Amino acid sequence: MSGVRLLVGTRKGAFLLSSDERRKNWDVSGPHFGGWEMYHLKGSPVDPNRIYASQTSGWFGQIVQRSDDGGKTWHQPGTPTGEPTTTPEGFPKGESNKFVYDTSEGSGKPLTTHQWYDGTQHPWEFKRVWHLEPSTNDPDTVYAGVEDAALFRSTDGGKTWHELSGLRGHGSGSKWQPGAGGMGLHTILLDPGNANRIYIAISAAGAFRTDDGGTTWKPINRGLKSPYLPNPTAEIGFCVHHMTLHPSRPDVLFMQLHQGGGIFRTDDAGELWTEVRGNLPTDFGFPIEVHAHEPETIYVVPISPFPGRYPPDGKLRVYRSRKGGNEWEALTNGLPQENCFVNVLRDAMSVDKLDSCGVYFGTTGGQVYASSDSGDNWTAIVRDLPSVLSVEAQTLP
Repeated sequence: MSGVRLLVGTRKGAFLLSSDERRKNWDVSGPHFGGWEMYHLKGSPVDPNRIYASQTSGWFGQIVQRSDDGGKTWHQPGTPTGEPTTTPEGFPKGESNKFVYDTSEGSGKPLTTHQWYDGTQHPWEFKRVWHLEPSTNDPDTVYAGVEDAALFRSTDGGKTWHELSGLRGHGSGSKWQPGAGGMGLHTILLDPGNANRIYIAISAAGAFRTDDGGTTWKPINRGLKSPYLPNPTAEIGFCVHHMTLHPSRPDVLFMQLHQGGGIFRTDDAGELWTEVRGNLPTDFGFPIEVHAHEPETIYVVPISPFPGRYPPDGKLRVYRSRKGGNEWEALTNGLPQENCFVNVLRDAMSVDKLDSCGVYFGTTGGQVYASSDSGDNWTAIVRDLPSVLSVEAQTLP
């Protein structure tokens, strides 16, 4: 019997939720790495027991953890077998924190600064891993989107990391600047049919695409709009909140843009975006996800940007479009419709691949909601977790 495992990252540890294909009863394992911010966890599409996790702390820095047994045990890639992963004082060694920006003469030396909040130039500083994206065909290959924004790749299961510096070096890197939450590369989309094509998104620089495996990149922001830019239709500078695609149509992407932007789609791999906000109650939100079997069915969670960044009128509603945007319906059955003031962050929504597609999202109030019928009905499968940062669904054989 197949099943589902949810990988939930929170402000104070990671939790693994598992159920059979009926998705009625859920077992909860955790917290793993209690007290640590777990920005993102994701399993390999090739080997579901291979899970990568981003563990970070303002005190101890960044660590990548890896499990090879579905989350039962974890280790830091790069630490020799048998050696301790902590110092004699008990502090983490961070052996898997080897994210070093490219400073080589040919490709990296010019990449010295980026724009700061006040318009001055600021040196690149590694802070944390926002997103981990395992390869679609190799469990040992995984990509990491980091702050300050850059893309790294490991081909040895997370032991060593190398920057794909063509992204920062494409020509606009010195003009990138942080959004309100920092300058993070938070979205990595791999084209399952073309290993050389990758899409990424940065807050607040915009969306980019490579067609040669990461050597060269181009901005793909034409058609986007932002009232916060001196040039509302600039080449870069857009605060993209999230992007998604359906594997069967990797040229069709959907985007949640910052306030003043809204929901956009492209049908030509990002060459031109079209707004599809339609009848949504606000143009602001963070996650956007696509149905596992219906490429034109997408989900968003509208949030009021001011005041407070919580659901409009205190009503938690997921909105679904079955036509790729513009026409939206509110999904409320099982969700609180009064006095609800949580947020749903960009990586905190996911879908499974079972025949009746399951949809999941976590809130900053510590609830994880699940629907086993494509969003028609919702149930809180766990409550009172720490604030949820990410939710990833694994469909298990």
